[in-house]
Amino acid sequence: MVAMSSSAASSLRTRVIALAVSCAAAAAILGGVRAGGDAAAAWQWLHWIAKPLTTLLILAAAAWAWPPVSSRYRFWVVAGLVFSLVGDVLLMLPADLFVAGLVAFLGAHLCFITAFLGDSRFGTRPLAWLACLLVGGVNMVLLWPSIPPALHPAVAIYALVLSGMGAQAVGRAWGHAGDALARPARRAAVGSLLFMLSDSLLAWNRFHLALPLAVLWVLGSYYAAVWFITRSVAQDEGAIEVAAMRPGGTS
Repeated sequence: MVAMSSSAASSLRTRVIALAVSCAAAAAILGGVRAGGDAAAAWQWLHWIAKPLTTLLILAAAAWAWPPVSSRYRFWVVAGLVFSLVGDVLLMLPADLFVAGLVAFLGAHLCFITAFLGDSRFGTRPLAWLACLLVGGVNMVLLWPSIPPALHPAVAIYALVLSGMGAQAVGRAWGHAGDALARPARRAAVGSLLFMLSDSLLAWNRFHLALPLAVLWVLGSYYAAVWFITRSVAQDEGAIEVAAMRPGGTS
């Protein structure tokens, strides 16, 4: 069956990319952790090479996922990952490009929200929105005194959009519970919540206090976030096989 063979090829490709992503992510984290110790320059270069490479590999997994939930969904997720790649580069460079990186990731979150709106209404499941906005709001209140006043507007807008992305993803997953998009929607929701966690850790480490092994926690949760969002691009393999085996299914 063509549908099943295409799905199997996509699954194999995803596993290969997942292995490459794991290796690149481990190198990025190791380089970041060791950059302040002996042979700092070599470790720093490892971090600079492996960090964007990991996101690029994840982007490739999204672009090649088959069959996609929809071509529209894949387009906006890939667009969000392109913005994330730009943000990765801007934030890792020695220059102070924090605001530029923030804008790049703001673009990523807006793309992800646009992807989620393809099959869910904006603001769906108000309880999900209330919970995510509450978490984001409490985080902002706690961090506010530590954030430089000049960054208040940019950080506030970013936090609002980030919380909105998490809320839309959770509400979408809630709405798709039990249907063919249940698993992909759950993956997107998990990824979005992990993105909120990663950015919260980054903010606390940057503005409030230095977290032990911050690179490990921030990048680990970030790569998990974009990987789960990427894995939401493809339809559920079980649903594909069931549909293909039904009379009149794709063969």
